Amino acid sequence: MTRIALCQIPVSTDPKTNLERVRDALGRAASRGATVAVFPEATLTRFGKGIADAAEPLDGPFLTAVADAARTHEVAVVLGTFEPAGGRVFNTCVVLDRRGTLVASYRKIHLFDSFGARESDLVAPGDTPVVAELAGLRLGLVTCYDVRFPELFRALVDQGADAFVVIAAWGTGPMKEEHWATLVKARAIENTTWTIAVGQAPNPEVSDGFGVGRSMLVDPMGVVRADLGPAAGVHVVEIDPGETERVRATVPSLEHRRPDIYRAVPNAEVGRS
Repeated sequence: MTRIALCQIPVSTDPKTNLERVRDALGRAASRGATVAVFPEATLTRFGKGIADAAEPLDGPFLTAVADAARTHEVAVVLGTFEPAGGRVFNTCVVLDRRGTLVASYRKIHLFDSFGARESDLVAPGDTPVVAELAGLRLGLVTCYDVRFPELFRALVDQGADAFVVIAAWGTGPMKEEHWATLVKARAIENTTWTIAVGQAPNPEVSDGFGVGRSMLVDPMGVVRADLGPAAGVHVVEIDPGETERVRATVPSLEHRRPDIYRAVPNAEVGRS
């Protein structure tokens, strides 16, 4: 069993405020026996034009402080940040082990130019799927809008991912929360793979619509083992790799694929701790 903390926090435009929330959540995760803590997309700072000013390299002060907290509590971290990218930024998911060492980073591939938004005005796309080995799991990294693209998840599974981590700052709007819950469950079901999905909690101080909560753990059969609803909180869940084997013996859909009649998925980059 791997114990994972779903850290559903509200995100401010102030990185210092967000850092304190991360530290507090890590303390609570450690006290409840978690070995991995997952935070939302854009934990560094809230989405908006200010992300270019707040963006930092991966050895910048924000992630250095998070790494110190991970080391203090001996809890590995998955978290969303922004890296400078010329006139734009990369929307990056980072993975730190329990010693605070950077294991992997994933730059969001699919940008949210949808529902009237244009993420690509501020964010440059990544181009490489990433699997990270952490706490006995091979985690396929996914960010928000990526969840609408099943081919990315197939690429991750083909690289041996035995769980997906989806971090998000999911926006409100007609059918949006329904889409989130349905897509997270669908990605788990079609790949018979544990799916850890963590979103921002709603922040009552702002009205931009980012953050619906609904952080979830979904098992390989599609059963929702935890759903945090909209409230901020830290909830510890357990992943049993043996459940994946049992489900895949019953539903061997991955074995039934026909790569001879459709294009094979591309290779992914693997980070190792």
